[in-house]
Amino acid sequence: MKIYIRNMACESCKVFVKEALEDLDINPTRVALGEVETKEDLSNNTLKKFEKSINTVGLEIVENKGGILIEQIKNYCLEYVNSEKEIKVNASEYLSKKIKKDYNYISTLFSEIELMTINNFITAYKMEKAKEMIIFDDVSFTEIAHKLNYNNLSAFSAAFKKVTGFNPTHFKNLKEKRRLAIQELTKKAD
Repeated sequence: MKIYIRNMACESCKVFVKEALEDLDINPTRVALGEVETKEDLSNNTLKKFEKSINTVGLEIVENKGGILIEQIKNYCLEYVNSEKEIKVNASEYLSKKIKKDYNYISTLFSEIELMTINNFITAYKMEKAKEMIIFDDVSFTEIAHKLNYNNLSAFSAAFKKVTGFNPTHFKNLKEKRRLAIQELTKKAD
């Protein structure tokens, strides 16, 4: 059985999901960002218990096809940004190849559901990664720009200021540094 999960963004999420399943005496065959596979089908009661457990940390089961595709798009965006090796294609080509659908289709669907473009989502995620590196890593802004695939420090600084309202140096000197969880990057209109 394949279960799709919204808001999985890191290795800790994968560990939590695996442990939540094991607490229900279910051994997953695969746990990846946004999805889990089990050998056996889960009863509705077991699925509800599993969902209740993962909801405590902001994760939720996705059931409709549109929602599943959106989670796949987000996960491939995160994979694109977090890749240790340099990806030689742009995000649109990368996503089209991974999802095996036309980029215009996935871009339109993403924008309609998330109320932001894929590029804006990628930029927002990059800025959260940049904040993390500024706060926790001892790397220069030039190194951060390079790790996030910006052509130069100037392009990175301009993007950082546009998203956060601060230049990287000012942000580094703030006493209270505000970071967003992956769930907060896309906000739906109520």
